[in-house]
Amino acid sequence: MSVALNHTIIHSRDNRESAAFLAHVLGLSVGAEWGPFIPVETANGVTLDFATVPAEAITPQHYAFLLSEEEFDAAFDKIRAAGVAYFANPHGRHPGEINHNDGGRGVYFTDPAGHGMEIITRPYGYQEDGAA
Repeated sequence: MSVALNHTIIHSRDNRESAAFLAHVLGLSVGAEWGPFIPVETANGVTLDFATVPAEAITPQHYAFLLSEEEFDAAFDKIRAAGVAYFANPHGRHPGEINHNDGGRGVYFTDPAGHGMEIITRPYGYQEDGAA
């Protein structure tokens, strides 16, 4: 069997709020609550399981999502419509801008729990001919 990421737990102040936020931005569905978790499943079958924890227990993490050009447009429109601050880099520099790294587009924003979210249209190291 090949190794594949199946799921990860994402700490949040409110698991339902954080799951709904990300699902809305990415055009995904929020799954049925399972124990203390609210799942959001990505296209490759990885489940992001949101768990409510005390705010002081949250260590901000980074989550990056590879989207098609059309999906990026839709997600970016939702980010702007919601008034979510976004940046061209992960350090909060270049507010209100996107980047064009690796020939694609990318943007960073924060979810309700303070996690750094990133949407990109090309994987890091991407080259037009497909060679990395």
